[in-house]
Amino acid sequence: MLNSKCKICRRLGQKLFLKGDRCIGQKCAMVRRPYAPGPKGKRRRAPLSEYGRQLYEKQKIRFAYGMGERQFKKFVKDCLAKSVKEGRGFVDFLIEKLESRLDNVVFRAGLANSRSKARFFVTHGHFLVNKKLVDLPSYRVKKGDVVSIKEKSKDKPIFKDLVLSLKKYQLPSWLELDKKDLEVKIVGIPTKEESSLPGDLQKIGEFYLR
Repeated sequence: MLNSKCKICRRLGQKLFLKGDRCIGQKCAMVRRPYAPGPKGKRRRAPLSEYGRQLYEKQKIRFAYGMGERQFKKFVKDCLAKSVKEGRGFVDFLIEKLESRLDNVVFRAGLANSRSKARFFVTHGHFLVNKKLVDLPSYRVKKGDVVSIKEKSKDKPIFKDLVLSLKKYQLPSWLELDKKDLEVKIVGIPTKEESSLPGDLQKIGEFYLR
């Protein structure tokens, strides 16, 4: 699994931080082997067509958020339809929907060091939303919701060092974290500036509008 995730970043030519802390140091595959996997990986890449650029941008976001193609396509189509209906930019809708997924909120709040770990924690029933168990990573939280770790899970090894690691952690402005009780409150709306997404979201819309 480790190698497969590293190959995704190498194939797309960009760090997607799929392995959390490992992606930051010198062990990162993009540092040690910053070229595409396979025997022809070191060859200079041919210029991409417009379709190829759209596909690359779509894959970056899809893999970064750990979504399947069918799920992601429906996700984007919903945002495109909503942008037409409400007269707002497609990119704004897509960012709001991606960032407000429960697994992403757990990741952005520093309660997991990667989205894949956040998904694992959520599906295994470690998180509550407004005091109710939610084990669906794609569950969409909204302003005013409170996400917390289940009381019985706080003493588990996977969460034992959280209080220490969160001392210097900087949250995006739309989240508010109680570092003592490990509760996250959604206090705003995710923005493009704070999200630092790895792909060109406008190209994604163009890809699905073909």
